[in-house]
Amino acid sequence: MSHNRSYNQYFLGLAFVVCLSLSTLAGCTNKAAPAGFERPPAPVTVAEAASQDVPVYLDAIGKTVAREVVSIQPQVSGRITKIHFTDGANVRKGDMLFTIDTRPFEAALSQAQAAVAKDLALKKQAEANLNRDLAQAKWDALQVKRYGQLVSAGVVPRGESIKADSAAVERVKVDLSYCYIHAPIDGRAGQRLVDIGNVVNPGSSSGNNAISSTSNGPPSNAMLVIERLDPIYADFTISQNDLTKVQEQMHAGTLKTEVRLPDATDPIAGQLTFLDNSVQNQTGQVSLRATIPNSDRRFWPGRFVNIRLVLNTIHGAVLVPATAPQMSAKGSYVYVVKQDMTVDQRQVTLGQRQGDQVVIDQGVQPGERVVTNGQAGVTPGGKVRIEAPANNQGTPNQGNTGTK
Repeated sequence: MSHNRSYNQYFLGLAFVVCLSLSTLAGCTNKAAPAGFERPPAPVTVAEAASQDVPVYLDAIGKTVAREVVSIQPQVSGRITKIHFTDGANVRKGDMLFTIDTRPFEAALSQAQAAVAKDLALKKQAEANLNRDLAQAKWDALQVKRYGQLVSAGVVPRGESIKADSAAVERVKVDLSYCYIHAPIDGRAGQRLVDIGNVVNPGSSSGNNAISSTSNGPPSNAMLVIERLDPIYADFTISQNDLTKVQEQMHAGTLKTEVRLPDATDPIAGQLTFLDNSVQNQTGQVSLRATIPNSDRRFWPGRFVNIRLVLNTIHGAVLVPATAPQMSAKGSYVYVVKQDMTVDQRQVTLGQRQGDQVVIDQGVQPGERVVTNGQAGVTPGGKVRIEAPANNQGTPNQGNTGTK
């Protein structure tokens, strides 16, 4: 009996507390908001839309390629006796690279020259005898016949044999000159593929350090590879959908390019020097090549680079910071701050990105102030309070920073 009374008292007290709370809450909700309440201006940073000339471009990723690549190969057989360069050195056209043992060729040259000298001596002696006998009128028909037989037998050299021996001399001289291997171009030497003492042969492997011939490497008998690095090529591709624009601009004049390394900020200006004559069947891409100066050896063959192909220039384009445009279901828009510090939401048509800025094709006029930070707190038609950027450097041409 006492337990039932305790439970009843407990539930009555709990019901009283709930009713009191509900009445208090109802009183709060029925209380009217203070008259004249306004939402405070949203803090934002702004920037003025600028007008300037900007390029229209295509961006691509490419690779740098040496302008000239020469594989140094032996033209005569022999043992290497001297190496006149160091690996990775810059060489000039005509610089000595290798010397092949000249002794066998010098001996062959002496032998060929001796054969020519003998021919000339025999011919001179035979002519002297002939002239002497003719002068003495001692020759009869039998002697003339016998002289012809001696010429035919080679005892007395003919003009043809003298020419052949002279040609042999010239051939040996050429072989001897091949013992001295010079740089055919200006460029940078790679790693030598042979050492002193290796025997090299035309058309076969060159020494102990020779590498196998591959589609991407030097021939199997290569002694050295020299690459010309200044200027250098940058090869890249574009979609066939952009081919017409490129062709139109090429007819109008030379197209400029901007090439930069992935870890660099400043581009190097170059020119488009090659456009392939067909579209690749499998990819639908077209190959192009830009030529760029490389006197400081900034670019190295085989490196990836960012390439910008400049097609033309838009004069008086409207630019705003790239942080200003926002996206909605209807497309891109920006908040424009009016003179009374209220905000107008404008639908805009975006153009190409220009560094930290973006082109506005439609929707904003030069000199208008657009919100670049704080868009989340802005409502169309609401007021804003312009603040300095977080870096405290200020934004040029921010205009009035107060509220009305």
